[in-house]
Amino acid sequence: MARKYQRVAGAEREELKAELERRYLDGESIRGLSISTGRSYGFVHRLLEEAGSPLCPRGGNQRPVATS
Repeated sequence: MARKYQRVAGAEREELKAELERRYLDGESIRGLSISTGRSYGFVHRLLEEAGSPLCPRGGNQRPVATS
């Protein structure tokens, strides 16, 4: 992976994007990904958006709506 603060472009960016998307879809949080890669939360979020990953809503697990 690229070093912290180093610009990531081209094939290296595509590799990082695929790796982050795979790990995110396996259940790792954006915050966890940012810490493990040494990148900012915003950078990881941006790459996941570029990859077309369905992002989970904020706030973790939500209670289901009660039906009457």
